Amino acid sequence: MNSLQRRVDAFSSRLRKVKENNLYYYLQQVDALNGARVTIGGREMIMFSSYSYLALIDHPGIKAAANAATSEFGTGTHGVRILAGTTRLHVELERRLAEFMGTEDAIAYNSGFLGNVATISSFVGKGDAVIVDQLSHASLVDGARLSGAEFIWFKHNDPSDLERILRDASDRYRGKLVVVDGVYSMDGDVAPVPELLELTRRYDAWLLVDEAHSLGVLGQTGHGIKEYFGLPADAIDITTGSLSKTIPAVGGFVAGRADFIAFLRHNARGFVFSAALPPAATAAARAALDVIEQEQWRLAKLRANIKRFVDGLHDLGYDTLDTKSAVIPIMIGDEEETLKLTMLLHNDGIFICPILPPAVPPKTCRLRANVLASHTDEDIDRALDALERAGKKLGIIGNEPRTGEVERAPELEPAVEASIQ
Repeated sequence: MNSLQRRVDAFSSRLRKVKENNLYYYLQQVDALNGARVTIGGREMIMFSSYSYLALIDHPGIKAAANAATSEFGTGTHGVRILAGTTRLHVELERRLAEFMGTEDAIAYNSGFLGNVATISSFVGKGDAVIVDQLSHASLVDGARLSGAEFIWFKHNDPSDLERILRDASDRYRGKLVVVDGVYSMDGDVAPVPELLELTRRYDAWLLVDEAHSLGVLGQTGHGIKEYFGLPADAIDITTGSLSKTIPAVGGFVAGRADFIAFLRHNARGFVFSAALPPAATAAARAALDVIEQEQWRLAKLRANIKRFVDGLHDLGYDTLDTKSAVIPIMIGDEEETLKLTMLLHNDGIFICPILPPAVPPKTCRLRANVLASHTDEDIDRALDALERAGKKLGIIGNEPRTGEVERAPELEPAVEASIQ
Protein backbone atom coordinates (compact mmCIF):
# COMPACT_ATOMS: atom_id res chain seq x y z
CA MET A 1 0.00 0.00 0.00
CA ASN A 2 1.17 3.51 -0.80
CA SER A 3 2.75 5.16 2.26
CA LEU A 4 0.64 8.29 1.77
CA GLN A 5 -2.54 6.22 1.80
CA ARG A 6 -1.38 4.45 4.97
CA ARG A 7 -1.08 7.83 6.61
CA VAL A 8 -4.67 8.66 5.70
CA ASP A 9 -5.88 5.21 6.79
CA ALA A 10 -4.22 5.53 10.21
CA PHE A 11 -5.97 8.81 10.85
CA SER A 12 -9.28 7.52 9.51
CA SER A 13 -9.11 4.56 11.90
CA ARG A 14 -8.53 6.86 14.89
CA LEU A 15 -11.32 9.18 13.80
CA ARG A 16 -13.76 6.32 13.29
CA LYS A 17 -13.13 4.95 16.80
CA VAL A 18 -13.70 8.35 18.38
CA LYS A 19 -16.97 8.82 16.50
CA GLU A 20 -18.15 5.28 17.30
CA ASN A 21 -17.74 6.10 21.01
CA ASN A 22 -19.64 9.39 20.62
CA LEU A 23 -16.53 11.34 21.60
CA TYR A 24 -16.17 13.54 18.51
CA TYR A 25 -16.84 17.20 19.35
CA TYR A 26 -15.41 19.13 16.40
CA LEU A 27 -17.07 20.85 13.42
CA GLN A 28 -20.44 20.96 15.16
CA GLN A 29 -23.13 22.88 13.32
CA VAL A 30 -24.33 26.01 15.10
CA ASP A 31 -27.90 26.82 14.04
CA ALA A 32 -28.54 29.90 16.17
CA LEU A 33 -26.61 32.41 18.28
CA ASN A 34 -27.94 34.39 21.23
CA GLY A 35 -25.23 36.11 23.25
CA ALA A 36 -23.23 33.39 24.98
CA ARG A 37 -25.85 30.76 24.06
CA VAL A 38 -25.80 28.69 20.86
CA THR A 39 -28.25 26.17 19.44
CA ILE A 40 -26.66 22.90 18.35
CA GLY A 41 -28.57 19.78 17.43
CA GLY A 42 -31.84 21.39 18.45
CA ARG A 43 -30.82 22.35 22.00
CA GLU A 44 -29.41 25.49 23.55
CA MET A 45 -25.92 25.32 25.06
CA ILE A 46 -23.67 27.80 26.87
CA MET A 47 -20.74 28.66 24.61
CA PHE A 48 -17.25 28.41 26.12
CA SER A 49 -15.32 27.99 22.85
CA SER A 50 -15.90 31.35 21.17
CA TYR A 51 -13.18 33.89 20.39
CA SER A 52 -15.66 36.77 20.66
CA TYR A 53 -14.17 37.82 23.99
CA LEU A 54 -15.94 41.20 24.16
CA ALA A 55 -19.18 39.75 22.72
CA LEU A 56 -19.12 41.95 19.61
CA ILE A 57 -20.10 39.25 17.12
CA ASP A 58 -23.77 40.31 17.16
CA HIS A 59 -23.26 44.02 17.88
CA PRO A 60 -25.97 46.03 16.07
CA GLY A 61 -23.66 48.92 15.16
CA ILE A 62 -21.05 46.60 13.67
CA LYS A 63 -23.70 44.71 11.70
CA ALA A 64 -25.07 48.01 10.40
CA ALA A 65 -21.60 49.00 9.19
CA ALA A 66 -21.22 45.67 7.39
CA ASN A 67 -24.64 45.99 5.77
CA ALA A 68 -23.95 49.55 4.62
CA ALA A 69 -20.64 48.50 3.08
CA THR A 70 -22.32 45.70 1.13
CA SER A 71 -24.99 48.10 -0.13
CA GLU A 72 -22.34 50.57 -1.32
CA PHE A 73 -19.59 48.28 -2.66
CA GLY A 74 -21.27 44.90 -3.21
CA THR A 75 -20.28 41.50 -1.84
CA GLY A 76 -16.73 41.23 -3.16
CA THR A 77 -13.84 43.16 -4.67
CA HIS A 78 -12.30 43.47 -8.10
CA GLY A 79 -9.28 41.36 -7.22
CA VAL A 80 -5.94 41.77 -5.49
CA ARG A 81 -5.34 44.95 -3.51
CA ILE A 82 -2.22 46.02 -5.35
CA LEU A 83 -4.03 46.14 -8.71
CA ALA A 84 -7.79 46.71 -8.54
CA GLY A 85 -9.08 45.54 -5.18
CA THR A 86 -8.32 48.46 -2.86
CA THR A 87 -11.43 50.38 -1.83
CA ARG A 88 -11.92 53.39 0.41
CA LEU A 89 -12.95 50.93 3.13
CA HIS A 90 -9.57 49.16 3.05
CA VAL A 91 -7.68 52.42 3.34
CA GLU A 92 -9.89 53.56 6.25
CA LEU A 93 -9.48 50.23 8.07
CA GLU A 94 -5.68 50.31 7.84
CA ARG A 95 -5.51 53.91 9.02
CA ARG A 96 -7.77 53.05 11.96
CA LEU A 97 -5.73 49.94 12.81
CA ALA A 98 -2.54 52.00 12.88
CA GLU A 99 -4.20 54.59 15.11
CA PHE A 100 -5.57 51.91 17.46
CA MET A 101 -2.20 50.15 17.68
CA GLY A 102 -0.21 53.38 17.99
CA THR A 103 1.92 52.68 14.91
CA GLU A 104 2.74 54.59 11.74
CA ASP A 105 0.87 52.23 9.43
CA ALA A 106 -0.88 48.86 9.14
CA ILE A 107 -1.76 46.31 6.48
CA ALA A 108 -4.82 44.01 6.40
CA TYR A 109 -4.67 40.41 5.18
CA ASN A 110 -7.39 37.86 4.38
CA SER A 111 -6.72 35.89 7.58
CA GLY A 112 -4.55 36.07 10.66
CA PHE A 113 -2.88 32.81 9.63
CA LEU A 114 -2.08 34.18 6.19
CA GLY A 115 -0.83 37.44 7.66
CA ASN A 116 1.72 35.70 9.85
CA VAL A 117 2.87 33.29 7.15
CA ALA A 118 3.14 35.97 4.47
CA THR A 119 4.87 38.52 6.70
CA ILE A 120 7.57 36.24 8.09
CA SER A 121 8.23 34.31 4.89
CA SER A 122 8.61 37.50 2.85
CA PHE A 123 10.74 39.41 5.33
CA VAL A 124 13.47 36.92 6.29
CA GLY A 125 15.22 34.27 4.25
CA LYS A 126 18.40 32.34 3.66
CA GLY A 127 21.22 33.65 5.82
CA ASP A 128 18.81 34.94 8.49
CA ALA A 129 17.57 33.27 11.69
CA VAL A 130 14.01 33.09 13.00
CA ILE A 131 13.95 32.34 16.74
CA VAL A 132 10.52 31.12 17.82
CA ASP A 133 8.98 30.45 21.25
CA GLN A 134 8.20 26.73 21.59
CA LEU A 135 4.48 27.39 22.09
CA SER A 136 4.02 29.87 19.26
CA HIS A 137 0.98 29.56 17.02
CA ALA A 138 1.16 27.28 13.97
CA SER A 139 0.93 30.26 11.61
CA LEU A 140 4.11 31.76 13.10
CA VAL A 141 5.90 28.42 12.89
CA ASP A 142 4.82 27.83 9.29
CA GLY A 143 5.89 31.33 8.25
CA ALA A 144 9.30 30.77 9.80
CA ARG A 145 9.75 27.40 8.10
CA LEU A 146 8.62 28.66 4.70
CA SER A 147 11.00 31.61 4.85
CA GLY A 148 14.12 29.53 4.24
CA ALA A 149 15.80 31.16 7.23
CA GLU A 150 17.45 29.10 9.97
CA PHE A 151 14.64 27.97 12.28
CA ILE A 152 15.53 27.94 16.01
CA TRP A 153 13.25 27.19 18.99
CA PHE A 154 13.68 28.78 22.40
CA LYS A 155 12.12 27.54 25.63
CA HIS A 156 8.66 28.90 26.33
CA ASN A 157 8.72 32.34 27.98
CA ASP A 158 12.39 31.87 28.91
CA PRO A 159 14.44 35.04 28.28
CA SER A 160 17.64 33.35 29.50
CA ASP A 161 17.34 30.65 26.84
CA LEU A 162 16.62 33.29 24.21
CA GLU A 163 19.72 35.22 25.26
CA ARG A 164 21.83 32.09 24.94
CA ILE A 165 20.62 31.64 21.36
CA LEU A 166 20.97 35.31 20.43
CA ARG A 167 24.50 35.41 21.80
CA ASP A 168 25.45 32.39 19.73
CA ALA A 169 23.71 33.80 16.65
CA SER A 170 25.32 37.25 16.81
CA ASP A 171 27.92 36.70 14.12
CA ARG A 172 26.35 33.77 12.29
CA TYR A 173 23.31 35.34 10.64
CA ARG A 174 22.62 38.51 8.66
CA GLY A 175 19.28 39.21 10.32
CA LYS A 176 17.57 37.84 13.43
CA LEU A 177 13.83 37.82 14.05
CA VAL A 178 12.36 36.74 17.42
CA VAL A 179 8.75 35.54 17.22
CA VAL A 180 6.28 35.19 20.12
CA ASP A 181 2.57 35.33 20.94
CA GLY A 182 1.27 38.08 23.18
CA VAL A 183 -1.14 35.59 24.75
CA TYR A 184 -0.56 31.90 24.02
CA SER A 185 -3.67 30.34 22.54
CA MET A 186 -3.48 27.00 24.36
CA ASP A 187 -2.08 28.11 27.74
CA GLY A 188 -3.48 31.63 28.13
CA ASP A 189 -0.23 33.01 29.55
CA VAL A 190 1.49 36.22 28.50
CA ALA A 191 4.89 36.66 26.84
CA PRO A 192 7.49 38.57 28.93
CA VAL A 193 7.69 41.27 26.27
CA PRO A 194 9.79 43.84 28.19
CA GLU A 195 12.58 41.29 28.78
CA LEU A 196 12.37 40.13 25.17
CA LEU A 197 12.63 43.71 23.92
CA GLU A 198 15.71 44.35 26.03
CA LEU A 199 17.39 41.28 24.54
CA THR A 200 16.45 41.96 20.93
CA ARG A 201 17.81 45.48 21.21
CA ARG A 202 21.00 44.30 22.85
CA TYR A 203 21.63 41.69 20.15
CA ASP A 204 20.42 43.70 17.13
CA ALA A 205 17.36 41.57 16.42
CA TRP A 206 13.73 42.40 15.59
CA LEU A 207 10.76 41.30 17.70
CA LEU A 208 7.41 40.14 16.30
CA VAL A 209 4.47 39.79 18.70
CA ASP A 210 1.20 38.17 17.61
CA GLU A 211 -1.70 39.89 19.40
CA ALA A 212 -4.44 37.52 18.19
CA HIS A 213 -5.62 36.70 21.74
CA SER A 214 -4.40 39.82 23.59
CA LEU A 215 -6.00 42.59 21.52
CA GLY A 216 -9.17 43.80 23.20
CA VAL A 217 -8.39 41.75 26.33
CA LEU A 218 -5.12 43.03 27.80
CA GLY A 219 -4.25 46.58 28.78
CA GLN A 220 -6.25 49.09 30.80
CA THR A 221 -8.47 49.93 27.81
CA GLY A 222 -8.00 46.72 25.80
CA HIS A 223 -5.33 48.06 23.45
CA GLY A 224 -3.17 44.99 23.94
CA ILE A 225 0.30 43.99 25.02
CA LYS A 226 2.02 47.39 24.85
CA GLU A 227 -0.64 49.00 27.04
CA TYR A 228 -0.54 45.99 29.37
CA PHE A 229 3.17 46.48 30.03
CA GLY A 230 3.17 50.28 29.76
CA LEU A 231 5.45 50.23 26.72
CA PRO A 232 5.99 53.08 24.24
CA ALA A 233 3.82 52.92 21.11
CA ASP A 234 6.82 52.19 18.88
CA ALA A 235 8.47 49.64 21.19
CA ILE A 236 7.63 46.48 19.22
CA ASP A 237 9.05 46.17 15.71
CA ILE A 238 6.24 44.06 14.24
CA THR A 239 2.79 43.53 15.71
CA THR A 240 0.42 41.06 14.06
CA GLY A 241 -3.18 40.34 14.95
CA SER A 242 -6.54 38.90 14.05
CA LEU A 243 -9.71 40.49 12.71
CA SER A 244 -11.78 37.42 13.62
CA LYS A 245 -11.48 37.09 17.41
CA THR A 246 -12.23 40.11 19.61
CA ILE A 247 -12.80 41.95 16.34
CA PRO A 248 -15.82 40.10 14.86
CA ALA A 249 -14.99 40.00 11.16
CA VAL A 250 -12.46 37.96 9.22
CA GLY A 251 -8.83 38.62 8.35
CA GLY A 252 -5.57 39.59 9.97
CA PHE A 253 -3.29 42.60 10.15
CA VAL A 254 0.27 43.73 10.71
CA ALA A 255 1.12 47.07 12.31
CA GLY A 256 4.49 48.80 12.43
CA ARG A 257 6.68 51.45 10.84
CA ALA A 258 5.51 52.94 7.57
CA ASP A 259 8.56 51.75 5.64
CA PHE A 260 8.11 48.16 6.83
CA ILE A 261 4.40 48.13 5.95
CA ALA A 262 5.24 49.51 2.49
CA PHE A 263 7.71 46.64 2.11
CA LEU A 264 4.95 44.14 2.89
CA ARG A 265 2.45 45.74 0.51
CA HIS A 266 4.82 45.14 -2.37
CA ASN A 267 6.60 41.93 -1.31
CA ALA A 268 4.34 39.77 0.88
CA ARG A 269 3.04 37.09 -1.47
CA GLY A 270 -0.02 36.42 0.69
CA PHE A 271 -1.04 40.06 0.16
CA VAL A 272 0.09 40.67 -3.41
CA PHE A 273 -1.49 37.47 -4.75
CA SER A 274 -4.68 37.32 -2.63
CA ALA A 275 -7.99 39.01 -3.38
CA ALA A 276 -8.94 41.85 -1.08
CA LEU A 277 -11.08 41.44 2.02
CA PRO A 278 -14.80 41.76 1.15
CA PRO A 279 -16.39 45.12 1.97
CA ALA A 280 -18.64 43.79 4.77
CA ALA A 281 -15.72 42.31 6.74
CA THR A 282 -13.58 45.39 6.18
CA ALA A 283 -16.23 47.78 7.47
CA ALA A 284 -17.13 45.51 10.39
CA ALA A 285 -13.51 45.37 11.53
CA ARG A 286 -13.18 49.14 11.44
CA ALA A 287 -16.42 49.68 13.34
CA ALA A 288 -15.36 47.15 15.99
CA LEU A 289 -12.27 49.19 16.86
CA ASP A 290 -14.52 52.14 17.68
CA VAL A 291 -16.81 49.99 19.82
CA ILE A 292 -13.89 48.57 21.83
CA GLU A 293 -12.87 52.09 22.79
CA GLN A 294 -16.39 53.42 23.36
CA GLU A 295 -17.93 50.53 25.33
CA GLN A 296 -15.38 49.94 28.05
CA TRP A 297 -17.98 48.21 30.22
CA ARG A 298 -17.43 45.13 28.07
CA LEU A 299 -13.82 44.85 29.19
CA ALA A 300 -14.80 45.30 32.83
CA LYS A 301 -17.44 42.58 32.52
CA LEU A 302 -15.00 40.23 30.78
CA ARG A 303 -12.45 40.61 33.58
CA ALA A 304 -15.06 40.02 36.27
CA ASN A 305 -16.16 36.87 34.44
CA ILE A 306 -12.59 35.61 34.10
CA LYS A 307 -11.97 36.07 37.82
CA ARG A 308 -15.22 34.34 38.78
CA PHE A 309 -14.51 31.35 36.52
CA VAL A 310 -10.82 30.88 37.33
CA ASP A 311 -11.35 31.28 41.07
CA GLY A 312 -14.13 28.70 40.88
CA LEU A 313 -11.93 26.26 38.97
CA HIS A 314 -9.14 26.63 41.54
CA ASP A 315 -11.59 26.06 44.37
CA LEU A 316 -12.61 22.79 42.72
CA GLY A 317 -8.99 21.71 42.35
CA TYR A 318 -8.52 22.19 38.59
CA ASP A 319 -5.17 23.35 37.19
CA THR A 320 -5.39 26.36 34.84
CA LEU A 321 -1.62 26.79 34.34
CA ASP A 322 -0.48 30.44 34.37
CA THR A 323 -3.34 31.93 32.40
CA LYS A 324 -3.66 35.70 32.54
CA SER A 325 -6.23 36.10 29.80
CA ALA A 326 -9.67 35.01 28.58
CA VAL A 327 -8.16 31.69 27.44
CA ILE A 328 -8.53 29.25 30.35
CA PRO A 329 -6.83 25.84 30.00
CA ILE A 330 -8.40 23.17 32.22
CA MET A 331 -5.61 20.61 32.40
CA ILE A 332 -6.56 16.92 32.32
CA GLY A 333 -3.54 15.13 30.79
CA ASP A 334 -5.00 11.86 29.51
CA GLU A 335 -6.73 11.95 26.11
CA GLU A 336 -9.53 9.52 26.94
CA GLU A 337 -10.36 11.29 30.21
CA THR A 338 -10.41 14.63 28.39
CA LEU A 339 -12.91 13.31 25.85
CA LYS A 340 -15.08 11.71 28.53
CA LEU A 341 -15.17 14.95 30.49
CA THR A 342 -16.15 16.80 27.32
CA MET A 343 -18.99 14.32 26.76
CA LEU A 344 -20.39 14.84 30.25
CA LEU A 345 -20.19 18.62 29.91
CA HIS A 346 -21.90 18.57 26.51
CA ASN A 347 -24.62 16.38 27.95
CA ASP A 348 -25.03 19.08 30.61
CA GLY A 349 -25.37 21.85 28.00
CA ILE A 350 -21.83 23.27 28.23
CA PHE A 351 -20.21 23.74 24.82
CA ILE A 352 -16.46 23.42 25.34
CA CYS A 353 -13.82 21.83 23.12
CA PRO A 354 -11.13 19.29 24.00
CA ILE A 355 -7.59 20.09 22.91
CA LEU A 356 -5.58 17.00 21.99
CA PRO A 357 -2.26 16.18 20.25
CA PRO A 358 -0.93 17.36 17.86
CA ALA A 359 -2.32 20.75 18.94
CA VAL A 360 -0.63 20.20 22.32
CA PRO A 361 2.11 17.77 23.42
CA PRO A 362 1.13 14.23 24.48
CA LYS A 363 -0.12 13.88 28.06
CA THR A 364 -1.04 17.57 28.22
CA CYS A 365 -4.62 17.21 26.93
CA ARG A 366 -7.01 19.81 28.24
CA LEU A 367 -10.29 21.58 27.85
CA ARG A 368 -9.86 25.11 26.57
CA ALA A 369 -12.51 27.41 27.97
CA ASN A 370 -12.84 30.88 26.51
CA VAL A 371 -14.60 33.34 28.82
CA LEU A 372 -16.77 36.02 27.22
CA ALA A 373 -18.16 39.38 28.29
CA SER A 374 -21.62 38.03 27.43
CA HIS A 375 -21.46 35.24 30.03
CA THR A 376 -23.77 35.87 32.95
CA ASP A 377 -22.93 34.88 36.51
CA GLU A 378 -25.49 32.12 36.09
CA ASP A 379 -23.68 30.83 32.97
CA ILE A 380 -20.36 30.64 34.80
CA ASP A 381 -21.83 29.06 37.91
CA ARG A 382 -23.65 26.48 35.81
CA ALA A 383 -20.42 25.59 34.02
CA LEU A 384 -18.57 25.28 37.32
CA ASP A 385 -21.31 23.07 38.72
CA ALA A 386 -21.10 20.81 35.65
CA LEU A 387 -17.31 20.67 35.91
CA GLU A 388 -17.56 19.74 39.57
CA ARG A 389 -20.03 16.90 39.03
CA ALA A 390 -18.29 15.55 35.93
CA GLY A 391 -14.81 15.89 37.42
CA LYS A 392 -15.79 13.97 40.55
CA LYS A 393 -17.57 11.28 38.54
CA LEU A 394 -14.41 10.65 36.51
CA GLY A 395 -12.07 10.99 39.51
CA ILE A 396 -10.29 13.98 37.98
CA ILE A 397 -10.92 16.12 41.04
CA GLY A 398 -11.51 15.04 44.63
CA ASN A 399 -14.83 14.40 46.30
CA GLU A 400 -14.52 17.62 48.28
CA PRO A 401 -13.61 21.10 47.07
CA ARG A 402 -10.20 22.30 48.24
CA THR A 403 -10.18 24.22 51.51
CA GLY A 404 -7.76 26.72 52.98
CA GLU A 405 -5.49 28.83 50.85
CA VAL A 406 -6.11 28.53 47.11
CA GLU A 407 -4.57 30.32 44.19
CA ARG A 408 -6.74 33.19 43.00
CA ALA A 409 -7.23 34.41 39.48
CA PRO A 410 -4.49 36.84 38.38
CA GLU A 411 -5.29 40.42 37.57
CA LEU A 412 -5.18 41.32 33.88
CA GLU A 413 -2.79 44.19 34.54
CA PRO A 414 0.90 43.70 35.41
CA ALA A 415 2.04 44.43 38.93
CA VAL A 416 4.75 46.82 37.76
CA GLU A 417 4.87 48.94 34.64
CA ALA A 418 7.79 48.05 32.40
CA SER A 419 10.46 50.57 31.52
CA ILE A 420 12.27 50.03 28.24
CA GLN A 421 15.30 52.20 27.74
